[in-house]
Amino acid sequence: MSTMLRDTLYRLPRQPGLQLLQRRGTGGARELTTWRVRLKPGAEQQFTAEREESVLVVQHGAASVTVAGRAFDVSRVDVFEERASAVYAPPGEAITVSARSNFEAILVSTPADGAASPAMVSPEDVRINARGRGNYAREVHDLFVTDHVAQRIMVGETFNPAGHWSSYPPHKHDGANGEPRLEEVYHFRIAPRHGFAHQSLYTAAGECVTHQVRDGDAVLLPYGYHPVSAPPGYRVYYLWALAGDERRLVPYEDPQHRWVHDAVHVEQ
Repeated sequence: MSTMLRDTLYRLPRQPGLQLLQRRGTGGARELTTWRVRLKPGAEQQFTAEREESVLVVQHGAASVTVAGRAFDVSRVDVFEERASAVYAPPGEAITVSARSNFEAILVSTPADGAASPAMVSPEDVRINARGRGNYAREVHDLFVTDHVAQRIMVGETFNPAGHWSSYPPHKHDGANGEPRLEEVYHFRIAPRHGFAHQSLYTAAGECVTHQVRDGDAVLLPYGYHPVSAPPGYRVYYLWALAGDERRLVPYEDPQHRWVHDAVHVEQ
């Protein structure tokens, strides 16, 4: 692998307008490019990814999002207070965001071909999944995962209660054990915002790094297992996006830690 796991943390202070966070073809990313959009009321921003499909996920605020002549009204109080609104843009179609309030969103894109139509996921469309138990219980929200809208990209959100783990038992998507090879990126929010979480990345061969992630950070997950832990007192959210050889989410869990599924008691 050309990427080293220690080089996978992206921490960029928030900037107005369209801000690149990480780009496909650099830093070991093969599939995904991500941007942050921050606008004041009345401001407008256009985004186009040639030969790439894109998903915009609202973090907070209200806006009109126009794609291929279709206008979608999106809004969200905050990621911890309301389910997501998200808009899909087919390959090469421009996204125009017109803010009605202070607005922030994350944009993720990946190469794709063929015809597709714009689409929106509203809060009532979000599929809610309860995962884990005990102190690794968390809530996973599917936005564009099992739909027939997107061609290659999969996007969702995970919510960790304070003190809980997620992406646990540790799993991976790098294809080394027969699972579909997928690249992933996480975008973190923390409540309260001055808190932190821990993002670990490791391989069976012994490569290992742990990032202390803060509100607004992104982490590229190019290969290996990647569990997340939220410290006591701080709720943790991350938007996740994947793309790779197949549009099929079949995580491979670390065999050393699968036993927790069968444990009679998980210590609190």
